[in-house]
Amino acid sequence: MKLYRFLSADDTSAFCHKVTAALNNGWALHGPPTYAFDQANGVMRCGQAVTKEVEGEYSPDVELGEQ
Repeated sequence: MKLYRFLSADDTSAFCHKVTAALNNGWALHGPPTYAFDQANGVMRCGQAVTKEVEGEYSPDVELGEQ
């Protein structure tokens, strides 16, 4: 099955580490990153979609971060 996750965080090195960790756990980038101003919190936010092929059948109970 193919899994999909959307990673997001404030525009800090923590976001880059989050994406790097996903890549090192077998996830692949899916599309370009996003970047937007979060007016409510006054910060820039980043986002990146990632996908991964794994064994099994999908169910909403799948813990995506555990894959």
